[in-house]
Amino acid sequence: MVVSGEDDYQPALVEGEADRFVVLSGASGAGKSTLLTELGRRGYRIYEEAGRQVIKEQQYIGGDAIPSADAARFLELTASRSIHNLISAARAGGLAFFDRGIVDQVSAFEYFRIPLPQHLANAAARLRYRQTVFMMPPWREIFANDSERRHSFADAVSYYETLLRTYERFGYRAIIVPQAVIAMRADFVIAHLAVPA
Repeated sequence: MVVSGEDDYQPALVEGEADRFVVLSGASGAGKSTLLTELGRRGYRIYEEAGRQVIKEQQYIGGDAIPSADAARFLELTASRSIHNLISAARAGGLAFFDRGIVDQVSAFEYFRIPLPQHLANAAARLRYRQTVFMMPPWREIFANDSERRHSFADAVSYYETLLRTYERFGYRAIIVPQAVIAMRADFVIAHLAVPA
């Protein structure tokens, strides 16, 4: 019998591994991607934000699965990407940091007032991350729009409040990352995880 690498791609690999999967979440434009990059520079496995990836892909191919056109389809695609990232991290082993997670997509359904499909509620309940989630609060001084981030700072604040409620509802505990230079933020996260650098 021929066995391919695809046989190793199993969602069940994620079960029991939650402590290895650390989510950086919070307000848009609050420095999550910069913090993720710093953690990667320090040697940790990192997974970039699925939402930005999907928007770039949709812009490139002329698709409309973006928040301003078809938010539900956008969220389905980003949730699928988040699941893929979790499974990839489970296969790779070791600690992994994620710029947002499945709960972020679930929260966005609430924020956009779109009914949450049951399969995504199932995904958030079954595919778990570490119980402590690092939340980046809104930070007006560094917030900036770009080709993927077109919403206002007020929108970022409102979405942040929805995120906090959603993560709590799914049994996570938020640790607020202080607004500081990036090295200090990375030190803060690592210290709270009590992991070697």
